[in-house]
Amino acid sequence: MSGEDQARQQASGHHADAKHDPPVVSRGSVVTVVVIVLLIAAALAVFGIVRRKHDSAELVNYTNASSAPPVSLDIPKLQQNASEIVLPGNMQAFTLAPIYARTTGYVKIWYHDIGSRVHKGDLLAIIETPELDQQLASAKADLATATSNAGLAKTTADRYKDLIGNNAVSQQDTDNAVSQLQARNTEVASAAANVRRLEELVSFERIVAPFDGVITARNIDIGQLISADGSTTTAGAGTVRSSREIFDISAINTLRVFVNVPQVYAPDAKKGVTATLTLPQYPNREFKGKLVRTSDSVDPATRTLLVEVDVENRTGELLPGSYTQVHLNVSRAAPALIVPIGAVILEPDGLHVATVDENHRAHILRVTPGRDFGSTIEILSGLSEGQAVIANPPDSLTEGEEVRVVTPSKPKQASSEEARR
Repeated sequence: MSGEDQARQQASGHHADAKHDPPVVSRGSVVTVVVIVLLIAAALAVFGIVRRKHDSAELVNYTNASSAPPVSLDIPKLQQNASEIVLPGNMQAFTLAPIYARTTGYVKIWYHDIGSRVHKGDLLAIIETPELDQQLASAKADLATATSNAGLAKTTADRYKDLIGNNAVSQQDTDNAVSQLQARNTEVASAAANVRRLEELVSFERIVAPFDGVITARNIDIGQLISADGSTTTAGAGTVRSSREIFDISAINTLRVFVNVPQVYAPDAKKGVTATLTLPQYPNREFKGKLVRTSDSVDPATRTLLVEVDVENRTGELLPGSYTQVHLNVSRAAPALIVPIGAVILEPDGLHVATVDENHRAHILRVTPGRDFGSTIEILSGLSEGQAVIANPPDSLTEGEEVRVVTPSKPKQASSEEARR
């Protein structure tokens, strides 16, 4: 091998060694990289903490905002009452009598069903009481025996009284005979009372109408067991014990209408005042009635006066239990605020409504109610004109509680103004 070849071989070996040696990294470069990584980690940690605090603050604000119960507001309407007020009334029969059985037996026959018009004394039904009939026969036999024994005792006593004058009998025997007569007379009186009692029970076999009226209920049928305590036996159902009456009879020639008049109109509810009645089934007709009596006392729970209006019903057009509107004239007009019935809160001390102030705090006000129209009600005092009320107060609403208004009252005012325009 020549010298040039050896020189090339050595040069190529040095180049190979230079390729496999790692690059030299300085300590400053490593420190720089570590610092950058730590700064990035710290920045990420600070960003996460700030983000979590922001989210937590937003959650607190949302929770505080949504924790208050949502409410909607409604502005009451001011209504100037006319000289006539309209009040709801309930019609009732002038006389209503539930008829119960006074004896035990089986229904033999009944003569009148619901809707039948009957007169006083008319036979409604007959109850068979064979056991009671036998008891009456036995009681009459006992009365006959007691009467016979009393007659014998009277004859004996009279004889002893005649003989005592001739000293034929002793005074003791005479006194015994007189006492025996008194005892026999007492037995006769007792037997006679028992006969009359059983005769009364037997008379209850015939059920008659106590007054003129119409049958409104019939709770018996042929063969049904009737007892004095109202128990009956129904086929297929065993013994059914109840206190149901066997008939209901109502006198409907005159009907009573009971009306609750607000306290503010109580002075106008005087006896003899004429009232006009309207009914939904007769939209174009009016019926005249007369205020005949009042309770002379205001109910502290509702602040109303109970009055009774009587109306003639000779034709039978008016039905007991019907709803009617009673129109009464008043001497003075009283302004009233009309609020939805859902805004009224019923408490033991009376009626209340809830309002909201500018700080979204609820305030519960006690009010005096007027007429109840079903969906709305009059407020005579306790609420100012233009003061919005909570239309849907929660049951748990308390004085001063924070609420969240979801339906402000201003848009309602604007819409009403636009409608007027």
